Amino acid sequence: MRSRATRIAQDSKRVAQNAQDRLTLRARATTIGCVRAAEREDRVLSLLRARGRASVEDLASEVGVTTSTIRRDLQRLSDGGRLVRTYGGAAIPGPRLADIIDPAAPAKERIAARAAELVVDGSTIVVASGSTTLAFARHLVDREDLTVITNALDVAWTLVDRPGIDLIVLGGAIRPGMHSMLGHLTEMASRELRADTLFVGIGAISLDHGLMNDSVPEIMSDRALRRMARRCVVLADARKFDLVAPAYVFGLEAVDTIVTNDAARPETIAALRERGVEVIVAGLEAAS
Repeated sequence: MRSRATRIAQDSKRVAQNAQDRLTLRARATTIGCVRAAEREDRVLSLLRARGRASVEDLASEVGVTTSTIRRDLQRLSDGGRLVRTYGGAAIPGPRLADIIDPAAPAKERIAARAAELVVDGSTIVVASGSTTLAFARHLVDREDLTVITNALDVAWTLVDRPGIDLIVLGGAIRPGMHSMLGHLTEMASRELRADTLFVGIGAISLDHGLMNDSVPEIMSDRALRRMARRCVVLADARKFDLVAPAYVFGLEAVDTIVTNDAARPETIAALRERGVEVIVAGLEAAS
């Protein structure tokens, strides 16, 4: 009787141990699965920050999983508000200016690509906020040995964790809707930094009045960015010429180069060049 009772007790102990082992293995598998899912999600977000948007197929190929797995990952990220689902893919939620249907978007993209060709490896650049400078930043994600200073959250998110880029983000108060940082904290930080070139977008350019924007609160921060850099490259599509806006930023004498598109009037380009401003017309070189 005692031997039988001992066997029953041992069998019960083995059953309990086996059950515990299965629970432990299941917990470990769940933990590993969560880690792998988190790694995939980080990779997906990094790709979307660099590109703005991507298809399910492209993301699956880049991450190395099936499209079904990527769709589940995208749904989790969407539920958490970290991305938005698009037809056949996903995109990173951007500031209001990126969500507006912009008829000048193709021109801005050409300007951004051409301006990126001016960036020299090993240099330090400042990238200001704006839709064209954001497109410009996306052309820098694979660059090497580059230091980027910015007061724009969307630019920072685009370039964060890129192995070839040292990123410096200026502090300050966030401008609602535009996600740019401004104010005395931005200006104080800018005094401690120097750069080779500032790449900046602008709301209006006038031969008589210089460079202007619609936002009065950003004037001092924009001027602080200009003081940081030896050179200034303005990214402006043709619609910005011969306009006047409320906030004067700085004069044409502070501008070295303007990159624009081929819709700019020849007489405007000629007048700017007479003022000593280099004007690069994106797309014109390739067409000629």
